[in-house]
Amino acid sequence: MESNPLKSVNNNALHNKASGSDGSDGVSRQQKVSQKNPNNRSSSSREPRQHVDASETKIGELQKVLDRHSSERQLIVIQDFPDPDALSSAWAYQLIAQQYNIQCDIVYAGTLSHQENIALVKLTNLPAKRWGIQTLKDRDFSVYQGCVLVDNQGTTTQLMPFVKQAGIPIVVLIDHHNPQGNLEAEFADLRPQTRATATILTQYLQKGLLKLDSSISTHVKCATALMHGLRADTDRLMRAKEEDFLAAAYLSRFYDVQLLNAVLQTARSRRVMDVIERSLKNRIVQNNFSIAGVGYLRYDDRDAIPQAADFLVTEENVHTAVVYGIVHNEDEEVEVVIGSLRTNKITLDPDEFIKEAFGQDNQGRFFGGGRMTAGGFEIPIGFLGGFNDNTEFTKLKWEVFDIQIKQKLWRLVNPKDNLIHTA
Repeated sequence: MESNPLKSVNNNALHNKASGSDGSDGVSRQQKVSQKNPNNRSSSSREPRQHVDASETKIGELQKVLDRHSSERQLIVIQDFPDPDALSSAWAYQLIAQQYNIQCDIVYAGTLSHQENIALVKLTNLPAKRWGIQTLKDRDFSVYQGCVLVDNQGTTTQLMPFVKQAGIPIVVLIDHHNPQGNLEAEFADLRPQTRATATILTQYLQKGLLKLDSSISTHVKCATALMHGLRADTDRLMRAKEEDFLAAAYLSRFYDVQLLNAVLQTARSRRVMDVIERSLKNRIVQNNFSIAGVGYLRYDDRDAIPQAADFLVTEENVHTAVVYGIVHNEDEEVEVVIGSLRTNKITLDPDEFIKEAFGQDNQGRFFGGGRMTAGGFEIPIGFLGGFNDNTEFTKLKWEVFDIQIKQKLWRLVNPKDNLIHTA
């Protein structure tokens, strides 16, 4: 996600104009000119060297920050529904911080629901802890002298209000998404042009912040997790850039091939397959967009939504899929509309598309965003949320939200027909 307001959104979300920004793809106009004209290579040939210099500068800055906070305790906060990139990168930072006698706890407020994420944590013993919202009031935040945000900027976690309330300063911020606000951190390494946060952390390792040792089991497992995170956020390296391949080459010296294969071969649950079936049944395809509402889901099945979007985008004559549903958290009695976008259309910017479609809340925060080929959104239901025994009421509630979401999407997909026609 990014903090810059959309300057011209209507058609820019679907077709990047010459004056527009490429947002999550991080491709400048100068780079585009170079791509169109192979003979004009002066700017692109300098880019790798400039990028290396910038990376080395950031690593030097981070070393100084870690030195200043030696012997402290830090809280590493990742998004509520962490993915392999966030999990592996947080672990790598934790191991780096240990070299400076900094003790770190990796925490998230949501849940692990994607089968590969569950397998990754279990098979590698990745030290991430779930801090449910109900337990936060009893947590002692005073033991932490600093907060670290990895693969997020505080907008995708329910933990930030508690961190701010406890007065814990943001010491380190490392992310590859577009800037999302004026969050102040003592050290910030934001690289929207980089495909994965795991790539950034691997560069830290390459530069000596932690010397990996293939005889140390924890190092091997962390390298395996980083390889998985890098692979996941680059679409199995198909969308990787040079720096990602270099990072993968470095990790190849240490990671466990059999362990990674075990993570990747984890089977989909029956509930995930049911959600995919619902998305197929309910999808509407127009202008090469496939849009599907899947109704109500349990909180633990939340990651079935992006998996359904991954599946729908593979259909013939479909370049973009959007799948959404109402996710119910029984413990918190909270409901939220959660959706995922997947696209293989080069000229569609998921970040701009989602921000244009759903806008901002009353605090100016966007309901969603994206990068490269993927995006997501979360819209609180608010007053209408909560469980109700009346099946007619729950059916009507779903129909209202289903129509409203389709209406917002359809005005971008098919501007000439702004109305959603229902039977």
